[in-house]
Amino acid sequence: MSVMLTVRKLKKLWFGLILTFFVYYFGVLTHIFELDFDTSFRYPYDGDIEEFVHQLRANSTPKVPPINPYNFYFSKPCIEKCRNVESLRLVFLVKSAPENWERRVAIRSSWGFEHRFSDVEIRTVFLLGERSDQELQQRLDKEAGKFNDLVQANFTDNYYNNTFKTMMGFTWAVKYCANSRFYIFVDDDYFVSTKNLLRFIRHPTAYPSYLEPTNQRKLQQFDFDLDENVRLYAGFVFKSAPHRHRTSKWYVSLDEYPYDMWPPYVTAGAYVLSREALLDMYYASLYTKHFRFDDIYVGLLAFKCKIEPFHCDDFHFNKLEYSPEGYKYVVATHGYKDQMELMNVWTQQRSKGYA
Repeated sequence: MSVMLTVRKLKKLWFGLILTFFVYYFGVLTHIFELDFDTSFRYPYDGDIEEFVHQLRANSTPKVPPINPYNFYFSKPCIEKCRNVESLRLVFLVKSAPENWERRVAIRSSWGFEHRFSDVEIRTVFLLGERSDQELQQRLDKEAGKFNDLVQANFTDNYYNNTFKTMMGFTWAVKYCANSRFYIFVDDDYFVSTKNLLRFIRHPTAYPSYLEPTNQRKLQQFDFDLDENVRLYAGFVFKSAPHRHRTSKWYVSLDEYPYDMWPPYVTAGAYVLSREALLDMYYASLYTKHFRFDDIYVGLLAFKCKIEPFHCDDFHFNKLEYSPEGYKYVVATHGYKDQMELMNVWTQQRSKGYA
């Protein structure tokens, strides 16, 4: 009888231990201790930073010094890329890994081709960090010498440093290419229709309906050129919660971020910024604590600047299954790691007049 009681106690003990481990490891109870985003949100710098942003943009010194300066050293600054270019419309800032040279070759020959349209000034650069592989670096040096489109800075190039790569792109744009109307940050495994992107930034709120033949008579209703002061932050918008289970690649502890929701943000794979948005968010980054996920961090910057993300269904977070007509209005879609597939799709779309 006593043996049976002991076995039962052991079973209960093991069950309790397994349950405790499950609850802890998968963050089941963590949500209880989360703070409400809508009523409690505060993120360092703890206060309104709009005055500081305006002062920095006016070349004056705020009373509070920056808490988070991104002091990048550019080993490859691409200083001449945007210099003396009148009416620069669009800059592609392509987040690329050092070893992905084949993707860069394909992008230069397709949607990143700077002379795709004779009447629109476009520039393309590839954002890179550093690796310890000297042979790889020598290859990058040769590539930079040939194409003059690599922007490289002093941070280790890996997944969890994507925020550094993004903010390096912001910093480069502000320092060396602040004369463009629009900027698109995009990963090197995306298909982009440059033609549709230009159509989108012409009138985001009416895209793509204003292109339909049935709306041709209504074209005069649309303002086809955004005011230069408009702050546009656009793409595929998410409203989501932090991952609290420790098995997740995107696990976030309460110490790192205690709130139940993220601020609204655009997926980091492809998003568009107007010049005003880029400048405000860059200076806001000096007063916004670093966060390791770049899409969340850019969302934090937008939230602190009171810029509402603009959602467009034609920016695809997942890979959209290809069909020639199905891509008619696609601006960007994920999932093109194969450079030959990218070139084939882009060539077909260009021949149909969609890219």
